[in-house]
Amino acid sequence: MNGFQFIDILILAVIAGVLFFRLRGVLGRRTGFDEPNDLTGFEDTEEGPGKKTAHPQDEDSVIQLPGNDRRESAMNAKPDVSGEGVSKAAEAGLTQIALADPDFDKGRFLQGATAAFEMIISAFAAGDTKTLRPLLARDVYEDFAGAIKAREADKQTLETTFVGMQKAEITDAELRDRTAYVTITFVSEQINVLKDEEGRILDGDPNKVSAITDIWTFARNTKSRDPNWSLVATDGGN
Repeated sequence: MNGFQFIDILILAVIAGVLFFRLRGVLGRRTGFDEPNDLTGFEDTEEGPGKKTAHPQDEDSVIQLPGNDRRESAMNAKPDVSGEGVSKAAEAGLTQIALADPDFDKGRFLQGATAAFEMIISAFAAGDTKTLRPLLARDVYEDFAGAIKAREADKQTLETTFVGMQKAEITDAELRDRTAYVTITFVSEQINVLKDEEGRILDGDPNKVSAITDIWTFARNTKSRDPNWSLVATDGGN
């Protein structure tokens, strides 16, 4: 009797074991409805001794994206203010300006200042105070406007032909409180002729190109939303 009971128990154990392995085989398979792995593309697929398993809740194991590293490096990097168009004497001041205004770029600044230079001298010759007003600080504008009025009072005309720019170099720069000041030495080629009301030449030669040196200082509040710079001082280098 006891022998039959032992055989029954043994048969039941075998059946239970078979069912267990079958269930394990089914539950262990991936189906088309499994949730995707959020770390796909970043996890280490190699197996073996020493492999480190990353857990989503462990922030130290999160892989940094290259873009984040570049942004961090850009924030910590020293601004590039040296090179062509910048004198050694101006580098320290430009660095302070670039740190106060991360959007400052010496190349774009020089390009814009050179364009403004040509626009200002052309507008001055033409007596175009409307164009001059937004480009000049108040004191400089009053000087330019005063010279234009004096010329008009004497019934004189100034003809200026801008031939080209030989040199445009940032020779000085500084940050005073919030305001940036950048001085540029321009060496331009121009033809300037001053005539009276009869068209007679009072000064200059229409056939002579002269190299003229001008030292101009531009300023801008680095905290202002207005990106425009104003001409705040002029000096003739000749």
